[in-house]
Amino acid sequence: MQWEQLTAPDFAKAVTETGVCLLALGVLERHSSHLPLGTDMLNVHKLATQAAIEEPAVVFPPFYFGQIYEATCFPGAFTIKPTLLIDLLQSVLDEIGRNGFKKIILVNGHGGNHSLLGFLAQMSLWEQKPYTVYLFKDEFTPEESAAWKALLETEQHGHACECETSITMANYPELVKMEDVEAEPALPLGRARDVPGAYLGVSWYANYPEHYAGDARTANAEKGAALAKLERYALVRFIRAVKADRVMPALEAEFFNRKAQLRKD
Repeated sequence: MQWEQLTAPDFAKAVTETGVCLLALGVLERHSSHLPLGTDMLNVHKLATQAAIEEPAVVFPPFYFGQIYEATCFPGAFTIKPTLLIDLLQSVLDEIGRNGFKKIILVNGHGGNHSLLGFLAQMSLWEQKPYTVYLFKDEFTPEESAAWKALLETEQHGHACECETSITMANYPELVKMEDVEAEPALPLGRARDVPGAYLGVSWYANYPEHYAGDARTANAEKGAALAKLERYALVRFIRAVKADRVMPALEAEFFNRKAQLRKD
């Protein structure tokens, strides 16, 4: 169920019946020259809505605010001030909670959000909330991992690559320009190799200055549909596990009780 498509009475019913809201997070950024700026947002929202059909949940409207500072040297990238971004994300979670959801699942569609969303999850221990935040990670079974690998013909992946291009072709074929795929794969340039082990904000740009990582030449829609199905299986399992979970909310309550007791002592 998509939040923005429900009537108010149907929304209230969905909150009661599912108790779970999915916040799918993407960004607006360059994806080489052949994929749309909204690739991450479009694909992750599609994933969430399809999974929520199999295992009923409410999906928040398309969300494109995230960490994408490394793409701001390209046309079309869109991001906001870091402190505002954190405040916005926390406010969105609070509003979802105010609407009655006790469990919120973050479904990330953009690699550059990983650290941000991990930190957002950790922030839940700063102040007690009436909801629990679960950060979904693609946990494939061994069989699914093998199936994913078997579908791919290239070794290098990361951004606008074979798998991401294939999934976008399956979801939004009209937005993909295969004629604009680069003639050569984009391999890491290693321009930060003089400081081994270091991570900087510019590390991604150092390796992939054209915001392309991998080889999209072998992408196709049939492959993308199969890959998307594997992602959906994993998310459906996760939604079911979150619905059944009683341990994490209880642990949060225990944690904050101890925190309150520490102040009293």
